[in-house]
Amino acid sequence: MKKYLLLCLLWLGFAANAQVDPTCYRITLSDKNNTPYSINNPSVYLSQRALDKRIRFNIPITEQDFPVNPQYLQQIKAVDYNIRVLCVSKWMNTVTIYCPDSNKLLQISNLPFVTDILPVANYELQNPDYAPAVHEDGVVPEGIHPAKDTVAPYDYGYGYSQIALHNGQMLHNEGFRGDGMLIAVFDAGWDGVDTSLLFKPLFENGQILGTRDLMPNRNNVFQGHAHGTLVTSTMAIMLEGTLVGTAPEASYFFIRSENPDSEQLIEEDFWAQAAELADSIGADVINSSLGYTTFVDFPQGNNTYADVNGVASIASRAATILGQKGVVVCISAGNDGANDWHYIGHPADAFDVLSVGAADAEGNIADFSSRGPAYDGRVKPDITSCGVATACIWPGDELGWANGTSLAGPVAAGLSACLWQALPDKTSSEIMQIIRESASFYQNPNDSLGYGIPDFYAAYQAHAHDGVTPYVLSATQVYPNPCTDHFSINASRPDVERIEVFSLDGKLVSNVIPGQHYYIKVDMSTAPAGYYTGRILYKGGQIQTFRVIKQ
Repeated sequence: MKKYLLLCLLWLGFAANAQVDPTCYRITLSDKNNTPYSINNPSVYLSQRALDKRIRFNIPITEQDFPVNPQYLQQIKAVDYNIRVLCVSKWMNTVTIYCPDSNKLLQISNLPFVTDILPVANYELQNPDYAPAVHEDGVVPEGIHPAKDTVAPYDYGYGYSQIALHNGQMLHNEGFRGDGMLIAVFDAGWDGVDTSLLFKPLFENGQILGTRDLMPNRNNVFQGHAHGTLVTSTMAIMLEGTLVGTAPEASYFFIRSENPDSEQLIEEDFWAQAAELADSIGADVINSSLGYTTFVDFPQGNNTYADVNGVASIASRAATILGQKGVVVCISAGNDGANDWHYIGHPADAFDVLSVGAADAEGNIADFSSRGPAYDGRVKPDITSCGVATACIWPGDELGWANGTSLAGPVAAGLSACLWQALPDKTSSEIMQIIRESASFYQNPNDSLGYGIPDFYAAYQAHAHDGVTPYVLSATQVYPNPCTDHFSINASRPDVERIEVFSLDGKLVSNVIPGQHYYIKVDMSTAPAGYYTGRILYKGGQIQTFRVIKQ
């Protein structure tokens, strides 16, 4: 039997006006003082694969990479026996807890290192002792399976049109099929993958490197929901004549960050933790066919379009950082194009990611595909891929088709892994920009397709012989980065109207009006140490974005 469905776990809540009593809270911490972790011993919190990537791409290890101070966690838990840590974010320095007695919040808020407490969910954990153990690190097996010794093209079967839309079959024909690349998949569950005959070769070849279930009261990602099964099959399945995925030789790691039983703000916290886990295990690419707009089960957490700015959401901020830690981040744009919401959600609004809209195999935008731009005017979605009648595998090893940006995202994510395999000297940001520049509307983007349909083979051809020539993102340089008291920008044009720099909580920390100059100096002397995003606004409305670290 063949199946067909409109599919994507990007939710829109309706009619829920009544507030619900929270039991879960995000606690923001002030610092990482007296931490037992250090820059000199990063193997405690980063895998060797992640460390190798940091060295390879000159990505600094900073205090941001330190796990949350364990002494702070212990003091929070000591307030009451029923308090359980559900997840933590080392990048945001937050801890999300289950605390059924709201009277304990005052005692928590009085702890000297607590700066903010935000309600995020109303979970009922009947057995709180069963909350999952929280890990800040991850270990990946060292042996990623070897490449096959053939470059013969595949018989893609029903999957041909979705890969041919991007000329991905020609990239495969060059021998780039994802070998040596690690793709982390964030989703709600992978029903049946562990018993599937079609997925069995991935286990036998050592391509499934691990799983992590972040959900309370769950401990098996292969039960509970089938969304991840369909999503992963578009990348990983190798069944010639029926379906060949876009990265059939890549390795995979499954992370359940989505609660399939409810929709609450806490899932943005789980998404942030998943992003940090993907970084710590050294993932090269992530696919997240998840996103958040409003929350039917926790309406006080609802977002508005004004929040779709890349900084309002903890998940969006984490996605931005992940893209700068050496990971190509592919996020489904959402299925609200024909709904009242209409726009992308979180974390598709993040900086330095590829948010992916949905089109048919001819490149025509799907009515349901969520539209841009981001509220601050950035082009969104970034790119568009095949999310209409996309061939995939359902539980029970049944071939089926599905609609949704949930399918468009992994089609693009798999090919992104193949492209990075082909261009190993490029950084993650460079790979994402190369993909944008290969797209059909790069010179004239719009709010439906973004920069358009990427041509992954053209992207490879354009950069295959770069040698050691440095690739400069859109001809704009930001240096030094990290900076101390200032940084400079070498803009691509002299008609810069202004430069804006924002902290990760969305506050404007610098606004420079430079005049007619290519080289602009930006003062950061009064800004605290941390991660910042910025915009270069040109006359005529063009915008470039950048990021900078203040030490």
